[in-house]
Amino acid sequence: MAELRPSGAPGPTAPPAPGPTAPPAFASLFPPGLHAIYGECRRLYPDQPNPLQVTAIVKYWLGGPDPLDYVSMYRNVGSPSANIPEHWHYISFGLSDLYGDNRVHEFTGTDGPSGFGFELTFRLKRETGESAPPTWPAELMQGLARYVFQSENTFCSGDHVSWHSPLDNSESRIQHMLLTEDPQMQPVQTPFGVVTFLQIVGVCTEELHSAQQWNGQGILELLRTVPIAGGPWLITDMRRGETIFEIDPHLQERVDKGIETDGSNLSGVSAKCAWDDLSRPPEDDEDSRSICIGTQPRRLSGKDTEQIRETLRRGLEINSKPVLPPINPQRQNGLAHDRAPSRKDSLESDSSTAIIPHELIRTRQLESVHLKFNQESGALIPLCLRGRLLHGRHFTYKSITGDMAITFVSTGVEGAFATEEHPYAAHGPWLQILLTEEFVEKMLEDLEDLTSPEERLSPHPASLATLVLAETVPQQRERRGRQPGRVGLVCLQPQPQFKLPKEYSWPEKKLKVSILPDVVFDSPLH
Repeated sequence: MAELRPSGAPGPTAPPAPGPTAPPAFASLFPPGLHAIYGECRRLYPDQPNPLQVTAIVKYWLGGPDPLDYVSMYRNVGSPSANIPEHWHYISFGLSDLYGDNRVHEFTGTDGPSGFGFELTFRLKRETGESAPPTWPAELMQGLARYVFQSENTFCSGDHVSWHSPLDNSESRIQHMLLTEDPQMQPVQTPFGVVTFLQIVGVCTEELHSAQQWNGQGILELLRTVPIAGGPWLITDMRRGETIFEIDPHLQERVDKGIETDGSNLSGVSAKCAWDDLSRPPEDDEDSRSICIGTQPRRLSGKDTEQIRETLRRGLEINSKPVLPPINPQRQNGLAHDRAPSRKDSLESDSSTAIIPHELIRTRQLESVHLKFNQESGALIPLCLRGRLLHGRHFTYKSITGDMAITFVSTGVEGAFATEEHPYAAHGPWLQILLTEEFVEKMLEDLEDLTSPEERLSPHPASLATLVLAETVPQQRERRGRQPGRVGLVCLQPQPQFKLPKEYSWPEKKLKVSILPDVVFDSPLH
């Protein structure tokens, strides 16, 4: 639960925001990380020292459900001459380390990121006559924060979030989100590390699909060119009734050209998926990572997790090379950019002792495999094949219901342990599948009905809260006893509903793909 109060109102959970001339005694008591972010807010809004705040009544570190301690709401006058309308500016407090005493985030030094390294912001167009900011964006931000805390996956500029529902629970067409750097908030150096600010941008379904088929940064640039769709500061207008492609049809041509030239920049998803080794009898589970009744697949090692994480990160870089880094037991951190060691490395759950040491897991070549996807992840297979593999890249599905991963690789990807001679290979519960261009074309023909109108039924909304937040991580948990971080992006895509189950088989390749109902993946035995 949360309550609304001015940030300067007295109360045990919302201390007043200190100004530059705050008494030294008070400044010493005020949480340093919070003080540093407030300083950046005061730089932007010197005339609003005590903005309205949505405050968590019971703080997360006291067992409350809301990870964000506060969400401050400022009135921004914009700049009419630059097509920037007046709007409400929301800023979160809690994804970064506010306190530095390990109550929420582990302190790892001042040189790396503070906490998760970022806070969320949101800009909502102010309606005529509106005297106070709506509070629903604060709950939206809490929902995204819960995902980050539970999965330990961080957001980057260009990421997208499929929400599948109007952001304000109205009838709006704005039902999904992209993320970008806040145009005004500058990175802050706090005593506990660096904090950047990622802005949420509301988008229509068609714009989300274009971001998935092409890349998020490209769509953000197009949104900036359309004043009523965001403009230079990417301000969300929940009353917007047209997509950018309806406003300016020429923009679709730019997207189509970008897809043809660049392919998709989406390198992976968190999804409901699994795989079976059909070349091994079910009762032979000595080194099996397949899902068999009565057996529990071994978990991804920390090194495999970091390698998959790097694979996904690299796929987000517009100019990234199609390379899977080689497995190296000596590698301390698989991330390509500078950051502190993975939070998972030092904050494992009690079950972490069951993880098999990376260097002791051998790579197995498989003769025949069966891939299983739920409807949403299965509907992304054509994007994986056409937008990624045909451009010499890779695509990873990371299970959100188990500790499995499936990576499709093309023949041009270096560092993969799947080869043309042995196209199916597993390293622990991580399966790699190498597909030749000829076979990709064949699969695209056979999978055409995944998005065929004839197969569609009445769609039903499936929110991110259902697909991603409702994982096996208990909401009431000790911060030092949570499950290892999951890998992937929040990008499960709304897709046409089709009759399930659906099966596709290529006997000559010894490959089978099944599209199954969600309930299959909710069962511990799959």
